[in-house]
Amino acid sequence: MSYELFLFDLDDTLFDFGETEKHALGNTFTSFGLPDGLAKYRASYHAISSVIWDDLEQGRITLEELKVERFRRLFEQHDLTMDAQDFGDLYIENLGRESHVIDGVPEMLAGLAEYRLAILTNGFTLAQLARIAGSPLHNTFEAIICSEETGFKKPQPEIFDYTFKKLGITDPSRVLMIGDSLTSDIQGGINAGIDTCWFNPDGRVNNTAVQPTYEIHSWKEFSFLRKAAESY
Repeated sequence: MSYELFLFDLDDTLFDFGETEKHALGNTFTSFGLPDGLAKYRASYHAISSVIWDDLEQGRITLEELKVERFRRLFEQHDLTMDAQDFGDLYIENLGRESHVIDGVPEMLAGLAEYRLAILTNGFTLAQLARIAGSPLHNTFEAIICSEETGFKKPQPEIFDYTFKKLGITDPSRVLMIGDSLTSDIQGGINAGIDTCWFNPDGRVNNTAVQPTYEIHSWKEFSFLRKAAESY
């Protein structure tokens, strides 16, 4: 299969979101007078955030609601009196200041110089654009498409329709979606009728019905996979 466009997810695919979150969340707590807030509340935040991001993928909550609701629940759980809206706004600003590229990504993308490359992310536009602009990848992508601008989100097929129209894609069989999330990136690609590549560096076992076209565990593997697919 000869691909024309490589469509990448951003967080935990090209960027290390764990590092991004650690710094952004810690700095936000510090700004609100709780320098030990990251250590005290990160585990609770993860549990709440995981549920809410699933709600987002399932269409039960909007991205704007998510920004506030995750902190409203956290503060309620721990009897904190901070304003969730203000905290959420500053957290997004702090996210935009963090650009932690996963090892091997710059080299992998440099090897795709002759292809069309784009980002498709469910993250917040303000933060995602700032993070990419502040990273070594800032001149790499033809387009950076965030769910906020489309009115849809992965895994909805409409966000892919929007992307194809924006990029002038007339043959979806020549598009490969690459991402770390089975429920968002891979299911989204399947819903859109395109090939998918699951980036799975931790070697997670896939016990779901969502089956990617390819699975890789490092970006070196992707380079070999891409060459094999192109020559098939």
